[in-house]
Amino acid sequence: MIPSYRIDILPRLFHFKKPAGTSRGVYTERRSWYVRVASAACPGREGWGECAPLPQLSVDDLPDYEGVLRGICAEVARTGQVDTERWREYPSMLFGLETALRHLERGTYALWDTPFSRGEEGICINGLIWMGDHDAMYRQIREKLEAGFRCVKLKIGAIGLEEELDLLRFIRRHFPAREVELRVDANGAFAPAEALDKLKRLAEFDLHSIEQPIRAGQWDEMAGLTSVSPLPIAFDEELIGHCSLEAKRRLLDALHPQYIVLKPSLHGGFSGCREWIEEAEKRNVGWWITSALESNVGLNAIAQWCATWHTRMPQGLGTGMLFTDNVPMPLEIRKDCLWYVADGD
Repeated sequence: MIPSYRIDILPRLFHFKKPAGTSRGVYTERRSWYVRVASAACPGREGWGECAPLPQLSVDDLPDYEGVLRGICAEVARTGQVDTERWREYPSMLFGLETALRHLERGTYALWDTPFSRGEEGICINGLIWMGDHDAMYRQIREKLEAGFRCVKLKIGAIGLEEELDLLRFIRRHFPAREVELRVDANGAFAPAEALDKLKRLAEFDLHSIEQPIRAGQWDEMAGLTSVSPLPIAFDEELIGHCSLEAKRRLLDALHPQYIVLKPSLHGGFSGCREWIEEAEKRNVGWWITSALESNVGLNAIAQWCATWHTRMPQGLGTGMLFTDNVPMPLEIRKDCLWYVADGD
């Protein structure tokens, strides 16, 4: 018997506590669409998910986003299932609906049964340093290190390479690589002609990796960089829009990244990210999972799913304290780990 669903869409606008700067610009607010699912088969329960495309970045950042979402929700309500094959090109919508149906089925925000969801283990995360002027980034670095983070990720590409190298020099002066892992994310800020020279200078600081040194879509230039870079390169934006399984295989085979960084809202929901992981592991490509500026509803879903992979690499799940008007969720950061407070569910 096909389950009968009622699905409501609730638009939300969240406001950042502080402007969040990247090389693409500065975010001061974040728009999301919550989906709320109910079913006669689960009386008294609701399932919540978050659909949150990133403006001018997500493949499904559409002018009539809510209209398309309503159409997909109507189809899910009619058929009783999420057609992950048919809706590959709507990753943020897939993610929200996959989350909502999982929440409805489980009846708890502990979406999978793991040591994390039982409150027995935390997920190791990196401390994120947002772009700003030199002094603002310096203060963020000190705060993260004093809080106990052993992996720090810096957004770079906006204040000038010399100042950014100075920040890295400060960290390494006090914390060698064996104590603090450093990652940087350029969000495509480097010009291809100068990228290798910049990577060589960055590599002097024993960095773990750099995300997206040049803009996505420049395959010849990126393939050249991944083959000679002294610094491991991780893909993020490069993965966007490669929705089919064949497209994922083609990208990995052509560009040979050392790592991929997976965001369910951008890279195919849970089902699409699972494909990325399986194909990456076949090619000895490393990976980690991050949130994409979702509210706590999305962040919790990503963390719950991440915990099913039992990875020990630091993940990018520390964005739950960004908004002044976030929704409550039984999540908290202790030192450099995200914990699910099971008794709060």
